[in-house]
Amino acid sequence: MSLQIIIYVFLLSNRYLFSVFLSVLLAGLFCNRTFDRYACWPDTPAGSMVNISCPLYLPWYDKVSQGVVRRRCGSDGLWEREQSGQVWRDMTQCEEEKEVISQELMVTFRMLYTVGYSLSLSTLIMALIILLSFRKLHCTRNYIHANLFLSFILRAVAVMVKDNMLERHWGREIMKQTDVSEMLSHQAATGCRIAQVMMQYCVLANHYWFFGEAIYLYTVLIASVFIDNNKYLPYICLGWGTPLLFVVPWVVVKTLKENKECWAVNENMNYWWIIRFPVLFASLINFLIFMKILRVIFSKLRANNQSRYPDYKLRLAKATLTLIPLFGIHEVIFIFATDEQTTGILHYIKVFFTLFISSFQGFLVAVLYCYANKEVCCFI
Repeated sequence: MSLQIIIYVFLLSNRYLFSVFLSVLLAGLFCNRTFDRYACWPDTPAGSMVNISCPLYLPWYDKVSQGVVRRRCGSDGLWEREQSGQVWRDMTQCEEEKEVISQELMVTFRMLYTVGYSLSLSTLIMALIILLSFRKLHCTRNYIHANLFLSFILRAVAVMVKDNMLERHWGREIMKQTDVSEMLSHQAATGCRIAQVMMQYCVLANHYWFFGEAIYLYTVLIASVFIDNNKYLPYICLGWGTPLLFVVPWVVVKTLKENKECWAVNENMNYWWIIRFPVLFASLINFLIFMKILRVIFSKLRANNQSRYPDYKLRLAKATLTLIPLFGIHEVIFIFATDEQTTGILHYIKVFFTLFISSFQGFLVAVLYCYANKEVCCFI
């Protein structure tokens, strides 16, 4: 008799166990265990609600790790259904929090920079073909231009491939069981991370080829150094080699510290500085060189002493002086407004300004360095 009292008191102290015991005792009905392509559900007594943790595979799991998803087992031993016939499931606590305005703006921004990168890609490919097709255009200056075009082309391709990988593997809705397995597959994560790494490398290479353009212009106009056509190897090392010094450590840190999803989220912003610092450094130096050259050009114009500079140097100065501030000005403006500090309207202004310039920049480079270049127009 005492044992029965103990069991009764124990069940009474735990309402869930008591309800299970009562339902089994009275009816013996329960809803069968199942997998609904979202979560695994255990056997559940009739007339009760079952709660399980949010699925681990959700890309935003860290934000909803304390949440639960619910199902209700009907009194007839069947999972309750909605009017549409679908099994009822409450997963509001596991959904990613989204701001309607933010999502609409991001969709608009993505359309904008997709158009910009597509336009830049087509014009840059034609400009690169033109520069490489005529032997009389082969010189150190145009070799640097050609590599700059190539860096813009690779950057545009890398950005679009990365966006496609993110949308394909992480942005789609889960409709069937194979979707879950594909999202969790090692191949999907690896391919997406490779695309992310290539994009970061191409972005850095793009910045450092503009850095090379600035150094070349400074050397020709201010240092008055004659550059042999065969001595463009240092520019190759600067443009294509320097990014490796930062991308490789970033990959190592991501692999060891933040090896999650597609490496698109920066939980620790200190790791992001491995990529951010060289971009800001190159942009700041470009801006300083721009100010120095601008001061020299103005002084020469005021003194009416332009005869010292051949015509091609003045054309190069006009083009580069237009592109250097265009290339680095947004980085200089927001150099102290980092991603983690900008919120609200300032964040959207920064994102718009950065994406607009970055996507249409290749088009402007092709126009100024090729299509509007009188030397090139003579061969077209």
